[in-house]
Amino acid sequence: MTRDGFHKLFKSPGPVVTPVIHVLDTVQAMRGVEICVRAGAAGVFLINHDFAKERLVPIIREVRAAMPGLWLGVNFLAVTGRDAFPVLGELEADGCPVDGYWADDARMDEREALQGEADDIARVRAESGWTGLYFGGTAFKKQRPVDPSQYERSAVIAAPYMDVVTTSGPATGQEADGTKIADFRRGAGDAPLALASGVTPGNAERYGRDVDCFLVATGIAPPGDFYSIDPARLDALLAVTREMGAGQ
Repeated sequence: MTRDGFHKLFKSPGPVVTPVIHVLDTVQAMRGVEICVRAGAAGVFLINHDFAKERLVPIIREVRAAMPGLWLGVNFLAVTGRDAFPVLGELEADGCPVDGYWADDARMDEREALQGEADDIARVRAESGWTGLYFGGTAFKKQRPVDPSQYERSAVIAAPYMDVVTTSGPATGQEADGTKIADFRRGAGDAPLALASGVTPGNAERYGRDVDCFLVATGIAPPGDFYSIDPARLDALLAVTREMGAGQ
């Protein structure tokens, strides 16, 4: 997928905003989804911070049944595509399509010439029959540290293995260094680039030229609340990205 194709898919010339909902149960997840839909967000990601992925699957089914037209992504925490893609394929075959999958670790290794784990994940993805977009975490928070001198190479390696190269700042809620994002932009070439931590209405414009998608949770949450979305903060972020899109 190209950057242009990504923006056409979401009908958004500026950075695409996909809020991340840290799921507790179906009622709480739907509350967050409804806030995002009312605000006009491009879609949402659901993530299971507090329980195993098996408990998230029925919630995915319920959200999809309630919102058949929603662009719906998921992150199975601490799970790579090797385990996630078969689940996603089964859901799709059963009439519950998931539009995007975000892995915190796409298993790239910039120190190696061959990418055995990533190749295995690509094989599993192809065999699963799942047809959504793969957001692959590269040089991502809470994963194996990557030397900053290797950021550009990391993105070069990652781009052929995924639809959207996805990176982050150093930790949840912490901004990514601008140099890292510039390195990733060069390395990713014409592939879409997503940023998954530290984005707020106040700093989004700093990244907008290089980043095609913001996966955002803390930056639009009420202070001290990990599980909710503040409609006013989401509206503010969307206003910034729409203004950036209009400028392009």
